[in-house]
Amino acid sequence: TGEVDGVDVDCVPCYAVESATAIRSAVDRTPFHTDYLEGRIEPLADDVRLAKAFLDGVGAYGSDLRTRGFSGFLTELLVLEYGGFRPLLEAAADWSPPVRLDPEDHARESFDDPLVVVDPTDPERNVAAVCSERNVARLIHYARDLLADPRVEAFEPREPDPLSAAAVRETVAARGTTPVAVRFGAPDVVDDQLYPQLEKSLAGVEGLLGRAGFEPLRSDRFAADTAVLFVECRSAELPAVERHRGPPVGVREHAEGFFEAYAEDPAVTGPFIDETGRYVVERPREARTPAELLDADLFGVSLGPHVESALEDGHEVLVGEEVAALADEFGVELARYFEPMP
Repeated sequence: TGEVDGVDVDCVPCYAVESATAIRSAVDRTPFHTDYLEGRIEPLADDVRLAKAFLDGVGAYGSDLRTRGFSGFLTELLVLEYGGFRPLLEAAADWSPPVRLDPEDHARESFDDPLVVVDPTDPERNVAAVCSERNVARLIHYARDLLADPRVEAFEPREPDPLSAAAVRETVAARGTTPVAVRFGAPDVVDDQLYPQLEKSLAGVEGLLGRAGFEPLRSDRFAADTAVLFVECRSAELPAVERHRGPPVGVREHAEGFFEAYAEDPAVTGPFIDETGRYVVERPREARTPAELLDADLFGVSLGPHVESALEDGHEVLVGEEVAALADEFGVELARYFEPMP
C-alpha cells in the first residue's frame, strides 16, 4: 500500500501466466481482463460509471461474499454486451433467469447459476457465479423502476433510519411474531470468511426451529463487533406434547419394535393407530420455547467453524421484545429487516 500523486494505491502481485486458463491465483486474471477491455470499453466509460453507481444505489454492487452482487468486471461486460447503460436496463427489465451471455461464444462448461456471463478470457469461468438470485432479481426490478420513473435518487445508496429500541418493541408487538436472536462475539476473520459461515449457521438454526414446529417466517444475519443469527418465528410456545408417528402396522418388525418401545411408557399417550394405519404416540415435548430449544440443541446443528468457536466462548439468546437490545448496534439492519425494500 502506498500513495501516488495523492491517491492511495495497493500493489497486488500476480503470476505471469500465458493464459487465463492457467492461473495460479485469482488475481492472475486481472491483466487478461484489462487487455480484453482496453480499446473496447473507453467509448462506454460514462455508461459504465452510471451502471456501477446504479447497482451501488440499489445495494447490488460488489462481488464480496457479504454482498454477492455485481463485480466491476461483470458490470463492464454487461455494459459492453448491450452497448450502453440504457440498453442494459432495457434488456435487464425483460430478463427471465436463468440468463446466459457468452461474449466470445466459447464456453466449454455449463453453469447452473441465475446469471451466466462467460469470461471472455476463460471459457470455463462464469464471471457472475457469485451473483445471488436476489441481486439478479434486484437488477431486474430496479431496471423496470428506473425506466418507468427516471430520477437521480436511484443512483444514491439507500440507508434507512435506524430503529430505536422502543421502535423495535412496537414493531414486534404489532407483528405478533416471535423473533429469536443468537448473539455472540464476531469472529476475527475477513468478511469473505465470516459471511458464508454466518449463512451456514443461520440455515442450521432456522432449520432446527422449523423442524421443532416454531414455523420460521424469515431470517437474516448481522455482524459488527458482535454477530447475530436472527430468525423470526410464527410461534412463541408449543404444546406440552408432540405427535410422534411410527411405522405402518403392516411392517411387522419395525411396527412391533415401535409398539414395544412405548407400550409401557407412562409418560406417553398411546401407542394408537392413526387414520393411515400407522402407530402413533403423543409424548412430552423436550423444548416448548425457542430459547429452550436453542439452549438444548444449538451445537447440534451445522455451524461454521469460526462461528461455533465464538458461540462456545459465550452467547446469548434473545426472544420476542428482548431483540430490542440489538438496536444500539444494529438499528439500521433491523430497519432493513422490518421495513424491507426490493
